[in-house]
Amino acid sequence: MDNFKSLLLFASIFLIGIFSCKENTGEEVNVYTHRHYDADQQLFDAFAEETGIKVNVVSASADELIQKLELEGEGSPADVLITVDAGRLHRAKEKNLFQAVDSEVLNANIPSKFRNPEGMWFGLTYRARILAYHKERVNPDDLDSYESLTEEQWKGRILTRSSENIYNQSLLASLIVAHGADAAEEWAAGLLNNMARDPKGSDRDQVKAVASGEGDVAIVNSYYIGIMLNDANEETVKAAKQVGIFFPNQNDRGTHINVSGAGVTRHAPNKENAIRLIEFLSGEKAQEVLANVNYEYPVNPNVAPSELLQSWGDFKADEINLSLLGENNSEAVIIFDKVGWN
Repeated sequence: MDNFKSLLLFASIFLIGIFSCKENTGEEVNVYTHRHYDADQQLFDAFAEETGIKVNVVSASADELIQKLELEGEGSPADVLITVDAGRLHRAKEKNLFQAVDSEVLNANIPSKFRNPEGMWFGLTYRARILAYHKERVNPDDLDSYESLTEEQWKGRILTRSSENIYNQSLLASLIVAHGADAAEEWAAGLLNNMARDPKGSDRDQVKAVASGEGDVAIVNSYYIGIMLNDANEETVKAAKQVGIFFPNQNDRGTHINVSGAGVTRHAPNKENAIRLIEFLSGEKAQEVLANVNYEYPVNPNVAPSELLQSWGDFKADEINLSLLGENNSEAVIIFDKVGWN
């Protein structure tokens, strides 16, 4: 009996040791993130619980984090940079803030169009740049493409945010890729001529402006509609319910999409943990959280979008490699300035 008790005691100590090591390995990964969603923190906590690797998070705007990495140089504690939009990811790449990663897991989980060809960054979610139209004032049969929004019938009816916004810069970059700079400039000038008011505010503000009658069609990211429909504020929900969802360019190249993504920083002190975290975020369990909590589309093809997004129907997405959006960002900014889109 004493031997049995001793054996139990030894087994208990052994198991406690195992769990203690898992919970407190002394390992860590330092994340600089522009994203500010509850889903992200849930996943960081889940990663820490699964691996024993502590996730330290620094949150700020993309521009602030990029500048911080530049100033810190080789002494930066950052292991991972997470931000939204391929334009920002490209900006960080051009500033030599990422290092190349070759991961069989990431290559299997993330289709090539959602990752940098050199392995500098990897998309984690994507969102469509859709047209949110007023259900009573717009017949969706009259909608077609981004290009068609420059037609006379839409004069004084279009709403969007400023040209300083990276989402609009990437949309224009996609038009440069599709049609060339001259045609993209013509489109920007034509859309500016059809705006209901000066471009301003966030994507949420565009939806609210459609609901209030300032305009009839807004160019917004899809996930904002999901967030607004599930907001605690009744007026926000009411505004979102007044708009319909339209995916442009279904008869040609497909709707413009963009990503949130992550890369391992150039001087990452915990490189292996950084890769492991990004691999975790690309896995099916994490992708399900991102899809269902934040109303984004999962990049992992084995994971279905949320029920809300499925209710909007399938859509054809632009198939260009999203790195091209960043590569054409400077040209897009020049065009916006040239046509006077503030």
